[in-house]
Amino acid sequence: MRLRVLEILKEQNKTKYWLYIRLGLSYQNFNKLINNETSGIKFKTLQTLCEVLNCSPSEIFDMSDEN
Repeated sequence: MRLRVLEILKEQNKTKYWLYIRLGLSYQNFNKLINNETSGIKFKTLQTLCEVLNCSPSEIFDMSDEN
């Protein structure tokens, strides 16, 4: 399982910086999140991602076995 944050940003013509400002995470945590270097995500962060990117949790997660 991985997060599709970078793909969604590209589809919406948004930048990583645009998202970083809106999420309010530390740069280190933000970087780990978008680069799929984290083993978990807080529900509040997931909720904020969905609101900011105007998408559902199922759109954020890629459940395929390929990484």
